[in-house]
Amino acid sequence: MLELHHNNMSVCSAKVRLVLREKGLGPVEHHYNLRKGDQFAPGYMALNPMGVVPTLVHDGRPLIESTLICEYLDEAFPEPPLRPADLVERARMRRWASVPDQGLHAACGTVSNALAFRYQFLALSEAEREANLAQTPDPARRERKRLGIERGMDWPPAAAAVRAYGGVLGRMEAALAEGGPWLAGESYSLADSGLTPYLVRLDHLNLSWMWDSRPALAAWYDAVRARPNFAGLADYIEPSYLEIMDSHAAELRPKVEAALAG
Repeated sequence: MLELHHNNMSVCSAKVRLVLREKGLGPVEHHYNLRKGDQFAPGYMALNPMGVVPTLVHDGRPLIESTLICEYLDEAFPEPPLRPADLVERARMRRWASVPDQGLHAACGTVSNALAFRYQFLALSEAEREANLAQTPDPARRERKRLGIERGMDWPPAAAAVRAYGGVLGRMEAALAEGGPWLAGESYSLADSGLTPYLVRLDHLNLSWMWDSRPALAAWYDAVRARPNFAGLADYIEPSYLEIMDSHAAELRPKVEAALAG
């Protein structure tokens, strides 16, 4: 039996759902409202002491860390394979699949908060906001969250996160132009499912113009969205979040452009 503890708009949750849909697997789903702090409930913390989503439970045994969950699913349910048979391409796949864990995920969180999600927290009372922040177990993570909420794109790490994102897009463009159509070569793999949610997040933040001058990346983005397994992401989009992402896009674009230029 498979159970997925997740959030609809979480990029890490989306990574796992894309793989589940590609494999034709339908787990029992448990959805968590991250703004209300559902992920810090004692029962969930017993499954995932980090207090983050997703967690996959397979036959009663919990697995955490989305990149590792995706590799586990490909090993436990090998059809269709999402790791290339060619060992060089498999190494290439692993290199791309690890990109979120090497900084892109942190950049995504910073950019998302600076451009959109901070407005959710600013709408709370100060007491509610402090209560939410206090639930974050890691002090460094908690302080980054606080500063992102308070300062948005005027917080220097937000500009650095935008540049980090731009660097990843540039590397993806070069790799796809040289050896596409997929990130690890001729076949769709965990590299593609792993990076897809991070491009979708930019699109939702009205930043898809960042690949206007990157045709190979634009073609890849169209291709991943056309795949049947994309429903594992598209079916979970929360319209109210898109409204938040849209509401300040025009006024914030100059700050994003300045960050990229810097």
